[in-house]
Amino acid sequence: ALSMFGTTVGLYGIPWCKKSLLLTVLMSVIGASMGILDTGGNVLALNTWGAEAGPHMQALHFSFAVGAFVAPILAKMALGGSDSRDFAVAEKTNQSVLRSVPTTSAASAVSVLKHHLGADFLWSYVVIGTYLLLVSFFFFILYSKSSSARDKSKASLQKCVFAKYHSALISLLFVFFFCYVGAEVTYGSYIFTYAKVFAEMKENEAAALNSVFWGTFAACRGVAIFCAACLYPGTMIVLSIVGSAVSSSCLAFFARSPALLWVGTAVYGASMATIFPSGISWIEQYTVVQGKSASLFVIGAALGEMCIPAVVGYLQGRFHHVPVVMYTALVTSAATVVLFPLMYKLANSPRESSLKERSESEDRKALLSNVGLNEDEE
Repeated sequence: ALSMFGTTVGLYGIPWCKKSLLLTVLMSVIGASMGILDTGGNVLALNTWGAEAGPHMQALHFSFAVGAFVAPILAKMALGGSDSRDFAVAEKTNQSVLRSVPTTSAASAVSVLKHHLGADFLWSYVVIGTYLLLVSFFFFILYSKSSSARDKSKASLQKCVFAKYHSALISLLFVFFFCYVGAEVTYGSYIFTYAKVFAEMKENEAAALNSVFWGTFAACRGVAIFCAACLYPGTMIVLSIVGSAVSSSCLAFFARSPALLWVGTAVYGASMATIFPSGISWIEQYTVVQGKSASLFVIGAALGEMCIPAVVGYLQGRFHHVPVVMYTALVTSAATVVLFPLMYKLANSPRESSLKERSESEDRKALLSNVGLNEDEE
């Protein structure tokens, strides 16, 4: 509730910013609020549904995929058409004004244009901010009606179920999400440019290829809601990393073929869709996922989202004829293929307490059997 409220405050304030410092502060508030939302949302889903959180976790991240896919389309429908018309009118106005009146009149015409466009953007921020404010109030109401005693009892029951290598598992999953989210954002960000430069596609074809990636990504997350009810999270992760490894290999070595580029992009987007929610559901089966652990997952994902695209952009600028984007997809896929079996091995290592209990039960059975034999002899 607090994170949604903080995002609302930032959205309401951004259209009125006149100073870059204030804009930076408000954008930082929104970024921090969204980070809290990512962490708290995952932990809340796990605490609410426990072992049955798989479909709900997939639905939670499916909503993100739908928003990422639909929001740019809606923004272009709401603002794109009016922008292009306004800029065309402004260009004609400026040319006529510059031919007939002093420069100050041209500046006033531009200011009128900026005011008109600013009003469009203002309403978009206000509408989205109001929607988030309503959701924030809804969560505040849920919080006021929740039972703190029940939450405390739940937490006490979950205290002693840490895995033997809990810290190592959290660290490896941090690296796992770093590679996965970094590869996802890198491919989604650069596939348009790659299609135009390397595949020599037209602009509308490159945009369609980009839509194929995010469309299959969102569609597969929707399908995963139902698959999570009948498949284990580990099974879904294995299918995803195998699909991403195969598709990224084809993209890295045969991406200049238009047909393979389209098919590989679709398979890669579908394969990347379920890894993050399945990873959180999977680790929750073996150890407790508290706020600190979930925040590390989000930090790893955010660092991958920030660092890997920046490095790829720098390398692509240095090596123009090398498909750095495709090689990055291949390397990160190979890293996830190596990391998951290692995490699976550590997660299934028996805890010391369970080994001790098992040995005590075996000793007890042996003693009881000896007592039985003595009674038979007597």
